[in-house]
Amino acid sequence: MSLGRSFFALYCLIIVSLGIINWVLDEFWSMQVEQDVESYTGYKTVLRAVEEDILEQPVYQWPGIVEQASLRYALPMKVEDRANIHLIAPDSNHIVFDNISVYYDDQRITLFHVMEQEDKVLVLGPVKSPTRPRTAAIIRLFIIVSLGLVILVWIWPISRDLSRFDRALQQFTQGNFNAKVLNTRSSVIRPIAQTFNKMAGRISSLVTSHKELTNAVAHELRTPLARSRFSLEVLKAAREDIDREKYLHNITNDINELEALVKEMLVYASFENEQPNLSFSMGNLTELLRHQVHSAALHFDGKLEMKPPESELLIEYDPHFLNRAVSNLIENAITYTKDHILVSVSADHKRCQICVEDNGDGVDDEFKKIIFDAFSRFDASRGKDTGGLGLGLAITNKIMIWHHGSAKIEDSPLGGAKFILTWPRKQQGQLENYGEGG
Repeated sequence: MSLGRSFFALYCLIIVSLGIINWVLDEFWSMQVEQDVESYTGYKTVLRAVEEDILEQPVYQWPGIVEQASLRYALPMKVEDRANIHLIAPDSNHIVFDNISVYYDDQRITLFHVMEQEDKVLVLGPVKSPTRPRTAAIIRLFIIVSLGLVILVWIWPISRDLSRFDRALQQFTQGNFNAKVLNTRSSVIRPIAQTFNKMAGRISSLVTSHKELTNAVAHELRTPLARSRFSLEVLKAAREDIDREKYLHNITNDINELEALVKEMLVYASFENEQPNLSFSMGNLTELLRHQVHSAALHFDGKLEMKPPESELLIEYDPHFLNRAVSNLIENAITYTKDHILVSVSADHKRCQICVEDNGDGVDDEFKKIIFDAFSRFDASRGKDTGGLGLGLAITNKIMIWHHGSAKIEDSPLGGAKFILTWPRKQQGQLENYGEGG
């Protein structure tokens, strides 16, 4: 059954239920009116008071006494023969209480009090019905119809949004991970739709990332494997020890490259699937950078210098992941610089900033827009000289997001690229839950 038919079935069920409730209440009300009408109006008391007055007088004086009582109580009363009751109130419903009969319709009631002596009845009425049961039923029906319209106005946007939700789910189950629930107006459905859209976006991102990873793996691993296979074939035919050493060295380099590629992909996959719990602590940011620069300088032939801050910077950060982010930037600078790399750090009372710049060829403006995306590479050929999957900067960007900061790139005064890491400076005691979320 479609959501539209389900909605109308639910709406009809609500309306029918309200109608049944109205009918039950109306019947109950009518029963109460029938049981209490003569005592509710006080007519019974009036009739018995008049009866006491006229029984003390001769029968021929009764009409005059009743007429005076009628004027006194402002109620139409008279004395009639008992045989004329059916002529006074024909075709009317009636109920009997003791020796008082009540004849009623939707507009008026008439009461007949049988006298204890003589074959006479004391008639009161017809008078206006104090209950108007039909009118009351119509009013209740109008209220229920109005309530039904209010329910319709309230539930219709929910039904429409649920239909959109259903269509998005159908597309999602068919493999369209970009399906979204848009333009929801119901406050009940909107939070669910927003959560679904976030989930769908996350899944779409993961699927895209995995496809890119698969393509990158196929491309990156194929090249060193092909070189290794070629070197093995040549090695079989090599007769000189020098040639054997050369090709063994090539195979070793290819294996090292494969190991580095697999390691890089595993790191990125672990970062992409789940954010780790960051452990923030107060640390010396200046000392962290000195250590990174010293380690990188050991395998860099050019000029790698650090511009120290005016004083030591005690900052709260996750040392493991921030080390990783800075290391990725320095390694990237070593890959693309000519011979000069500059590392600097600064902080104020709000933010911290680390800059890594080089004097390489720089980065085109178009590539700057995607340089922090996974698998982005400035050289489309993915040559052996530059290597890697383009994941280092993507990992760095994720680490900065986990620090509630950002990574960006600018042109450096040295002539190459300038990578800037920025994140909020938090005082101690303010990061209890900082590592959660992302």
